[in-house]
Amino acid sequence: MWINEIFHSIQGEGRYAGEPSTFIRTSGCNLRCWFCDTPDTSWDPQGQRIPLAQIVEQVARYECRRVVVTGGEPLLQPEFNELIDRLNRNAHLVTVETAGTIAPQVDVHLMSVSPKLSNSTPHTGNIDRPDRELAHWTARHDEQRDQPDVIRAIISRYDHQFKFVIDTPEEVVDVERYGERYPELQPENIWLMPQARTAEEIHQKLDWLKEAAADRGWSVSPRLHIERWGNVKGK
Repeated sequence: MWINEIFHSIQGEGRYAGEPSTFIRTSGCNLRCWFCDTPDTSWDPQGQRIPLAQIVEQVARYECRRVVVTGGEPLLQPEFNELIDRLNRNAHLVTVETAGTIAPQVDVHLMSVSPKLSNSTPHTGNIDRPDRELAHWTARHDEQRDQPDVIRAIISRYDHQFKFVIDTPEEVVDVERYGERYPELQPENIWLMPQARTAEEIHQKLDWLKEAAADRGWSVSPRLHIERWGNVKGK
């Protein structure tokens, strides 16, 4: 598998925030969010090819039951299904972090979906990339980021949480509209997260995020890894 990093830390976001977890971060993504906090798995993908047996062995050395398979977009990996099967056989509680554009075909403990709304699209003014590259990814991102059939399949089949990255108060309306499209998505499974790369940026947005979430029966996800260590690898 194309692996960016494997490390042991705490889960920083969502339902299991604060829980010790081992992370398997794959490299490569079919989308290009302008605010991506792991650009070395998307805009400039980096990593190495590691055999599945070696990945599973390295995870086992941490002696941690919770495993988070993330990216990038881990479902792009040809060996993804086999990796999950091996982790399940070792009695790990597996969370998969995905953008919800590819239908999963495996059993996992939690499917953690981060839908990419229109506020995620890269364009001139929110990211500095060469014009031709940016034009390509603007079109491709908008074409692929919204896959209703995949989302409905995840909601119906998996224990799930939906995490929405929010940059401005106005973007909360986009989450409301998203929920209206999927009435089967229960409010308690919706989490708002501040778009931020520093602890200061997180705290600047928490007050209005908490108010917006409380009014709608949603939750606000911490970003503990950023608050504690900043936006760095291996944490």
